[in-house]
Amino acid sequence: MTTWTSLEPASTTVDPGSSTTVRLRLRNTGDVVDEYRFEAVGDVAPYVSVEPPSLRLFPGTTGVVELTFAPPRTPDATAGPHPYGVRVLPTEHPGATTVAEGNVTFTTFMEVRAELVPQRVKGRFRGRPKLAVDNLGNTVLTASIGGGDKASDDLSYEIVPSNVQIPPGRAAFVDATLKPRQITWVGQKQERPYELSVRRSGFEPLAVSGTFVQRSLLPFWLMTTLSLLLALTVTGLVLWFTYKAPVRSLALPKSERAAITALPEEPPEKPAPKPTQAPAPDSKGSGSSGGGGGEKKPEEKKVERSPFPITSEDEPNLFVQFAQVRLVEGAGGCKLTATHTEGKLDAATREALKCFQESNAASYGTFSAVVESDGLGNLGRSTMTALLASHFVAAKTVPLNADEESPEVPWVRNMLLWGTQGEFDDDDLAVTVACTKANIDYLRDGVQLKEKPSQALFDRIKEYQGQFPDERTGVLDEQTLNKTKVGWVHAQHDPGTVVAKGWLPAPM
Repeated sequence: MTTWTSLEPASTTVDPGSSTTVRLRLRNTGDVVDEYRFEAVGDVAPYVSVEPPSLRLFPGTTGVVELTFAPPRTPDATAGPHPYGVRVLPTEHPGATTVAEGNVTFTTFMEVRAELVPQRVKGRFRGRPKLAVDNLGNTVLTASIGGGDKASDDLSYEIVPSNVQIPPGRAAFVDATLKPRQITWVGQKQERPYELSVRRSGFEPLAVSGTFVQRSLLPFWLMTTLSLLLALTVTGLVLWFTYKAPVRSLALPKSERAAITALPEEPPEKPAPKPTQAPAPDSKGSGSSGGGGGEKKPEEKKVERSPFPITSEDEPNLFVQFAQVRLVEGAGGCKLTATHTEGKLDAATREALKCFQESNAASYGTFSAVVESDGLGNLGRSTMTALLASHFVAAKTVPLNADEESPEVPWVRNMLLWGTQGEFDDDDLAVTVACTKANIDYLRDGVQLKEKPSQALFDRIKEYQGQFPDERTGVLDEQTLNKTKVGWVHAQHDPGTVVAKGWLPAPM
């Protein structure tokens, strides 16, 4: 050995977000001048800097370098002891490399963030918000979840799970069910503020405020209509019983009655004259040969259907075709390579779609909504939103300028339409068909359709942001874009309805 080393101190403690220094003493025990280089090794090496990075020593002399530990205040800096080492590399004697070993302890810090999704829920008998709890600290978060009204006791709470354990850097969703203690039968809707709180031992509860809008069982408009009908009925009955019809006597003098009875009576069996006009349209007979009358078919009643999610039982369509083209390109690391029918949610397409949904759930954890909303292998509003958002997987924000044309406009418009519309009408269908065809052209041939973003598009961004406790900026920032990537849509647990004609549109 030509090198002697010593760490002072051998063990130290540091708070994440701050720094501490350890000295490394080094002596050249050899007989030649040598230069030494230093490398930090171990799990904490990214947080260690050595100054100076190299040192030149004469035989028998001692030098000092400083190791600075600066762990960030993030969940990556896990609380607890961490062994580390400093590799000393002599230039003249490469084979005499030595490692000075020490120990550094990261102290514990707690940081919790919670938000309600959505912050405002509506219902007659219950409301079902979700509480998202993020552990931004560097140790396991153990907490209980409770609920309460701010100023009254109008609501009861069912919270599942009521206790959570969240590793550092992870998040958990808690389902809450709000039930009003009294039913509002008639009248205006009632806004009832409430709180869900994250309770930790030794800390003040972290409260998140929301509003439950309780609707009346009988809407105000229905009561108004019933009142009008009742008034009309009473008025009709009063008129019926008070109206006196004019009476005209048919009695005749005796001489006139005798004259009348002397007239010959018409035989009762005399056939009635045959009608000369064509049978009525609703007649069941065939009518005359020239009349063309027949049985009138009853009008077909329009029935609204709930086609979401699109399944393997549906006919080939444009939206499944888009999903196939997107998966052929490798959305979410899943590639559709097997033979498949264009536009048909066949077995090969379903397997690739399941891969995308499971990959999305693995990437975003409990925040991913595509499996819960649509079901594995189905194409619904949530999965369609996530597939469109995967176009921006490498982007944190999507800058849109009202005065400049951008090829991202068809992607943003289509993505936000699926994310905000719970019911598709004729106008919605026309917009998504045009945008989906433009998206397919881009993926297949690289054709970019550029256009300027309209005010309606910025309003659509604000509408999407309104589903969460985010500020309605109208800017597709990182926080809003992340919501689209996990497939969050309006009325998450409602599959959605379609009232548009021409559903489902055929593939290109």
